[in-house]
Parts: sequence; structure tokens; C-alpha cells
Amino acid sequence: MRASVNRFRAAQILALLLPLALMAGALGSQYIGGLYPCEMCHWQRWPHYAAIIFAALSFLFAPRRPTAGVLVLIAALCIAASGAIGVFHAGVEYGWWDGITACTATFDASGDFLRVIHAPVVRCDTPQWTLFGISLAGFNAIFSLGGAAVILILLGRRRRA
Repeated sequence: MRASVNRFRAAQILALLLPLALMAGALGSQYIGGLYPCEMCHWQRWPHYAAIIFAALSFLFAPRRPTAGVLVLIAALCIAASGAIGVFHAGVEYGWWDGITACTATFDASGDFLRVIHAPVVRCDTPQWTLFGISLAGFNAIFSLGGAAVILILLGRRRRA
């Protein structure tokens, strides 16, 4: 029984710390590194915000309570959703498929020009930063999907134990 609780606690902690770390990196690269997020970058952030809330709420319940497990499961699914959006965004950046937002289209001056001139123009189909050919969206996809898989495995073992 003790091992089951330990696996659950590991899943719970990972469900909280992973999105916190990814958001710290995203916000740090924005406010310290000067990398302005595009529209799809913001899409990837929303599920992480939700995951942080659900994972934090799970600590209000005892590890053996079903409510705690459900909250960690929802957090893991939110993290996976961010990873899936990251896969889509990385695919747009690498030219594997077309994007579905205005930030992947060429600039059209016939729109609301005054609104645009006060904001940095950041294209969704061009990575601002890469490491070993992997963009930030790609790294989000790798860490989010990998982390969500680990959380789900830990939760799955909890149920069998």
C-alpha cells in the first residue's frame, strides 16, 4: 500500500512541477529573453495554467481519495493537450503542414493597422529560437507528452497496486 501512495505522490508532484517549470521557462524567455510569444505559443500555455490549478487542488485531498486521483488525471490530460498543441505548432514551424491562424499568413495592411503597430509581429511559422534544430514548441511537445505519459503510468500502477 505504501508503494502505491509513493507512486501517487510522485505523479502528483510531477503534475504540479512540470507545468510550473515549463511556464517559468516560457515566461522567462518572454520577459527576460525578449522572445515574444505568437498566438499558438499562447495556446500551449492555457492547458499548463489549468494543469497547475488541478494539480495544486489535488494536494487538498488525501492520496487515497478518488478526488485527488481525478484531479491529477485531469492535470495530466491538460499537460498532454499542451503537448499536442506543441506538436501542431512545431509542425507548422517545420513546414510539415499549414497553420490555421493569422500569424502564419503574410501581413495584410488592409486590416486594423493601428492595433498591429503597437504589438510585436511574431509569426507562428518561424521559430524564434532552436536548440539542436528543436524549437520551443518542439521542446514543449517533448516534455509535455513525455511528462503526461509518466504521470499516467504512475497513476495506472496506483490503481493496480
